[in-house]
This record gives sequence, C-alpha cells and structure tokens, in this order.
Amino acid sequence: MTDEALQRRKKIILDIVKDEHYVPMKAKELAILLQVPKEDRPDLDYVLHELVASGEIMLSKRGKYTKPENHILTGKFMATAKGFGFVAVEGMEEDIYIKESHTNGALDKDTVQFVLLPTKGGRRPEGEITKILAHGITEVVGIYQEGKDFGFVRVDNQKFAKDIYIPRARSKGAVEGHKVVVKLTDFGSKTKNPEGIVKEILGHVNDPGVDILSIIRSYQLPEEFPKPVMEQAARIKEEVSEEEKQGRLDLRDWQTVTIDGEDAKDLDDAVTLTKEGDRYTLGVHIADVTHYVTEESALDKEALKRGTSVYLVDRVIPMLPHRLSNGICSLNEGVDRLALSCIMEIDSKGNVIGHKIAETLIRVDRRMSYTSVKKILEDNDESERKEYESLVPMFECMQELAAILREKRKQRGSIDFDFPETKIVLDKKGNPIEIKPYERNTATNIIEDFMLITNETIAEDYYWQEMPFVYRTHDTPDPERIQRLEIFINNFGYGIKNNREGIHPKELQKLLARIENSPEEALISRLTLRSMKQAKYTVQNSGHFGLSAKYYCHFTSPIRRYPDLQIHRIIKENLHGGITEKRLKYYSNILPGVAEQSSAMERRADEAERDTEKLKKTEYMHERIGERFTGVISGMSAYGIYVELPNTIEGMIHVNNLLYDYYYYNEETYEMIGEQMHRVFKLGQTIDIVVMAADKLTRTIDFMLAEPFQEGKKDE
Repeated sequence: MTDEALQRRKKIILDIVKDEHYVPMKAKELAILLQVPKEDRPDLDYVLHELVASGEIMLSKRGKYTKPENHILTGKFMATAKGFGFVAVEGMEEDIYIKESHTNGALDKDTVQFVLLPTKGGRRPEGEITKILAHGITEVVGIYQEGKDFGFVRVDNQKFAKDIYIPRARSKGAVEGHKVVVKLTDFGSKTKNPEGIVKEILGHVNDPGVDILSIIRSYQLPEEFPKPVMEQAARIKEEVSEEEKQGRLDLRDWQTVTIDGEDAKDLDDAVTLTKEGDRYTLGVHIADVTHYVTEESALDKEALKRGTSVYLVDRVIPMLPHRLSNGICSLNEGVDRLALSCIMEIDSKGNVIGHKIAETLIRVDRRMSYTSVKKILEDNDESERKEYESLVPMFECMQELAAILREKRKQRGSIDFDFPETKIVLDKKGNPIEIKPYERNTATNIIEDFMLITNETIAEDYYWQEMPFVYRTHDTPDPERIQRLEIFINNFGYGIKNNREGIHPKELQKLLARIENSPEEALISRLTLRSMKQAKYTVQNSGHFGLSAKYYCHFTSPIRRYPDLQIHRIIKENLHGGITEKRLKYYSNILPGVAEQSSAMERRADEAERDTEKLKKTEYMHERIGERFTGVISGMSAYGIYVELPNTIEGMIHVNNLLYDYYYYNEETYEMIGEQMHRVFKLGQTIDIVVMAADKLTRTIDFMLAEPFQEGKKDE
C-alpha cells in the first residue's frame, strides 16, 4: 500500500469511527463495511494497528474499535530483564502484557498511557504504550565503565535494560569498576540511551560491603535518621517512670516470657498462659510504642515514611531508632515495660469466648529463644528443662493450645505454604560461609499461632465497632489464574473444585496436602502461591483468603511495622473514653494513605531482602564453581531444568548444557527428553550437578550434570 493510499484509508476509517452514529465494530466487520477484498485484509489490519498505536482510535477488551476518549488506559509499567513487561492498572483484574517492540522507550516503574491490542481468545490482554506520563526511577546504581571520552554505567537492576551515558565532566572522578549512584538527567528514547551524572561513588565493586550498600541505594532505603528524629528519641527516658505506670492494669506478677530468635534485639511481643478446667487464658502483650511515638511528631512522620523495618542479610534498617526499638520499647527481661495487651479466654476447641484489650504494665520473667523452647518441648533436653523448671508447665500448656488453634485454622481451610526460609551466615567481611534452611519448630509455631489469634480477635472487635481501621487483607484469587492452575495440575492427576463464586481456600489447602512429598510438590506449591493475590493493607475489611479468616489485621509488631503502630493509636484513643466525631473523620481521611504507603514500603522491603539473599547465594556458589552437589529437579521449561539444593539454593541446567544428546521439553508430561538416548528428566527427580557459573550481576547460578548419561544405564 502506497503512503497516499495509507493516508486515504486512515482518513476513511477515522471518519467512520468518529461518526456520532457509529457502533463499535471488530476488524472483520469494518472490512465488510469498507468492502475490503480478502486479499487486502492484511493492509487493513496494518492501518488499524497504526491508528491504535497513535492513539487516534482505541481497541476495546472485546476487540472492537472505538473513539479514543473512551479507551485511553493509564497504569504503571513493570519491566522485565528480557525487555518485555506488564502494565498494572488500578481496578483491572489482570496486568496487561507489553512486548518489547511496544514499550515505546518506557522504563521500569514509569506511569504510562497505553492502548489495548487485539488478542486471540483466552490469551492474556496485550497492549502498546503510547505515552510516558511520569518516570518512576530517577536514580540508579551500577558499575562505571570507561570509554574514550566519556563513561557509561551498566545498571544493577536487570529490568533497566539500557546503559547510562555519563559525560566525562560529570563522572565525579569515577574509574573502571567503581560502583556508583547515578542521577538520570535524560531518560532517552527508543533509539537513544539515557544520560546521567554520578551522584555518589560507593567504592570498587570488589570492596567488602559495597554489594549490600548498592542494594540499599538501589531501593533508596534510608540509613540515617534525620536530626529532629534523633533529638526526639534522645529526650525519651530509658526507664518507665512512676507517673507513666499510673492507671494501667498491672500484670507484673503474671508469669511472662518472650520467645524470639537468639539474635533478636527488638522484642515487641510477650506471652502469658494459664489454664483452668478446659479454658485457657492467653495474654499477648505488645510493646506500647505509641506512648513514645506521638502523633504527627518527627518520629511518627519518619516511621510512616519508612513503613517497616528492613531485614537484610548483614544488617537491619529499623523503622525506629535503636534507642526505642532495642531500648525502652523492647520488652527486655527483668524490667518494667508499658504494653498494650489482648487477654483472651479460649475454650478447648480454640474458640475465643471472651477478650479484653487494656493498657498494661508488664515485667518479662525470662527472655527465651526458639532453640531453647524447642529443646524443652521437642527434644526433652534434661539440662534445658532443669534450667527453666518453673516455666516448663506453661510451655507445655502453650504447645497444647497452639496445636488446638492450628487445627481449628486447618479445619476452616487456612493455607500453610511450608517453603523453608533461608539462614545465611556471613564472616566479618560479609562473605557467605554457610547457607541453610531456617526450619520452623514447635517454638516458632507457638508464637505464630498466638499472634494470629490475637490479630484476628483485634480485627473482629474493631470491625463490629465500625471504627476507622487498617486491616490486613488478602483477596480471593482471580478466576482466570485458578483456571490456569486447574488445567496445569490436571496433567498430574490432581483437581480442585471451583465455582462461579470463586474458589474456597480449603480446596487449595487440600491440594497442598495431596501433593505433599510428591515429585511435583515444589513446582505445584509455587504455582499455587503465584495464582494468589498479594496481601496488602486496606481500610475496608474484605477478609484474608490465605488464612481463611473473615477478620484480620496486624497488631503484634509496632516496633517494626507502621500499620500496627497506627491501629494501636486508634485502640488507645478508644480506650480513653471513645473517639469523637471529629477524630473519626480525621482517621477516615488519613488511613487510606497510611494503608497505601505501608503496602508500598512492605513491597520495597521484600524486594530488597530477596535481592540481598539472591546476591549472597550467588556469591556462595561462585566460590564453589566446579564442586559437586546433589539436588532435586524443582522446575522445568523449554530453556532448561531448575535444580534446588538442600541448602535452598536454586540453579539452572540450560538445555544447551544437557550434553551428548538433543533434549526437548514435553509440555504435556513436564519432562525433558533426550531424542537419541531417550534419557528423561522429571520433576522431583534427584540428580547430581556440578556448579558451572555464578553471575553476581544477574544473580543467576548455572549448573551442569555431574556425569554424562551412558547409553544402557537407566536412571533410578
């Protein structure tokens, strides 16, 4: 089609679509209306695509072409390391796929306008970005590399695909191999690289500590507290005064313990338990942080800005200064502390039949560790039981009640993903010397079960009081994702009951129980988790799908999470004679922002924590290139086989590294099959591997088979 014919056809289509009597049509219907011969349909499709890409007409979700004012969509672009990405649109159930050629120069986290493109039935919605409204990233971290008369920075963030051009005069003296923070001055385009200036030199890429510091800067995590915050913290007394003790419920004579990890310093929850007949009285005492972090103060504003403490492998970036988090707010052994307590009466079936919330004064008898309580309850360690002889009956009662609460949650359908967390041990220079699974045990379960029942009790209480509140919600999964999961698991002989109202969490719980200890357990568990939505903070109570709970909030960790601190403030104000209409309106106005900020900061912390973990795992395996390990096939794709080692490290055997044969991936059976010698790799199969490579920049680990397959030798 000539340019003249193209423009003529465009004008005709625009005139039709913009006519006030036009009814939205599909391409096939427009072809009939325009009397376009079948052999010219590709030309018509090309013209329609050009008009959509330019924003002159729009394409609806149903594949109909309409006037542009109705279908310009706005969202946040999420890039991938492979060049393509997705746009998340508020209110839309599914993210929109954007292939690399349709990103129009958009970078990760940019706010963009886009149009929907035609897709075949059942496929993920696809779009094309037409305009960048705002850039989400203004600073990046990367490795400086020198050119002849300029420099450029290779960005650590793999989603940021282009190198940054740095004029020599704006390099701040950086040399080859320096890790630098770059402020972007020009975001580039489809054909032009972004440009920037070096803002800070972190050190050489191989200097100790620079790796973690780079991640801290990449996520713009705040290390230092502003001066007004530290000044306010310094004015807070290190001990509870007699005046502060007045008017509180005095529980100092209750047998009280904290149970945490050995290295924990911010102890924000303590527990007590007694039993009379078949009724338990459980006291969960949470540090009264809001007594010290007053509303709208410098401490409060900084805590909201941070949203959460961030736990990296070698350090904690706290939400509150150490003077509070490790000092007066920490429920340390043998000292008086202010708390906000939830005291629950629980029957033998795990039902909370009564509860009381009160400002209290407590004194912890012993600071216990998970390891010590495990020795007492699981290992029956004689020396440990003797040392804590006076506490052993309470610990045994705690184990009894925790089991009841856990079984009650299981019966209602609470989903328990038992993915092992990773414990990484570093030397003084920050090098990983040991990586192992961080296992849950009886002691960790006790605290988890007690905190869950407390959070549910508080949330239900304030829901029925119809107070402005911050809930922890987890919505029902999208039907499309569950349908895809259903199709996938059918290949392994599993099924789930799904109806129009949506899936019940009990169905996913039963699925996880059926796949336990099966070869496909790791893969199906991960896919089940990915089919679910992300939990978040909201002001509306829509329940928690994963816990199968109608009411849920975060109340138990105000030292390290802002939503907990915020609802403590509401609860305390309500305890002091109720909340006035003016204050109710105030809370209704501010809480949506608090929930949104807290959710965003939680996601940032999670991503930073994952990145540091992946980095240290890669560093650990980089020192073990050539070493042999035994692992389990945990996943598979056309690109290769994923193998997980007992220490939680996962790597990939690329299909090109499956030597001595040509291997192809059978999607129906989820097997990798050798064409000539017919060797078959299956999910859950145990294999020996050799570490081939570990790339610290991309944080990927490559394996190869430890032994070539010999014809005639069958796999176990």
